[in-house]
Amino acid sequence: MAALNKFHIFVEDLAEAVHNLGTHNLRLALFNVAPSVSADAVLTDIGSEIAYTNLASNPTSRDITVTASAQTGGTYALEASDQTLTATGGAVGPFQYITIFNEGTATKTDPLIGYYDYTSALTLNDGESLTIDYGANGAGNGNILTIT
Repeated sequence: MAALNKFHIFVEDLAEAVHNLGTHNLRLALFNVAPSVSADAVLTDIGSEIAYTNLASNPTSRDITVTASAQTGGTYALEASDQTLTATGGAVGPFQYITIFNEGTATKTDPLIGYYDYTSALTLNDGESLTIDYGANGAGNGNILTIT
């Protein structure tokens, strides 16, 4: 998995209580245009998402299942279950950037957290899948981010 590129606004949004990463609905958005870590603050700043018409179980397949949101010894970790996106009934894509945003906040519409850059465009053809592996914490879970 590519490294998470944190949006600059995410730090301010944490300090100003926009995010509750343990309880808000975090979701993936797929783009074929590069986000700007310094200029983009909310999902619509990036531009148009790809069409999800042929993405199985859309939008729930894009919802992130948080398995742990806690700190130990002053280090916070946001852990999530790995996700699988599957094309059904046609192709999904192309997309190169998988963006994580917060859909569950009352103070700001779809604030951005970070994104993964796959370095080249991907297209999932009918029946193909992509697994988003958040890291090697075992049992299909991994850390999306840590804060020290």
